[in-house]
Amino acid sequence: DVQLVESGGGSVQAGGSLTLACSASGFADDEPFIGWYRQAPGNECELVSSLSSDASTYYTPSVKGRFTISRDNAKKTVYLQMNSLKPEDTAVYYCAADPIAFLMADCPDDHYSKFWGQGTQVTVSS
Repeated sequence: DVQLVESGGGSVQAGGSLTLACSASGFADDEPFIGWYRQAPGNECELVSSLSSDASTYYTPSVKGRFTISRDNAKKTVYLQMNSLKPEDTAVYYCAADPIAFLMADCPDDHYSKFWGQGTQVTVSS
């Protein structure tokens, strides 16, 4: 079965760092296109970063220079290294495979990806 499992969320003070991990299993492609989304209460679900099979990356402007997405093929895991965290980064973070939208009302939403992780909470205090 196809499965995405996230780990690495938590609580940090502003300026701190966290690394999220998205472990993928069951995919025919060894390097599936993975996107990291986040949703804060009252906000839409936005694509934060993505990594394609050809190593192309995307970052939403608010995280450029602070977040880094990477892949460990041996572990079939995509990481999101988050540095210089700000209170506005507080959200539930989800990874999704082959997503087709930058923004959606709520996530997870299987209209935009059939495969989602369970979500992990990131809380940044000021």
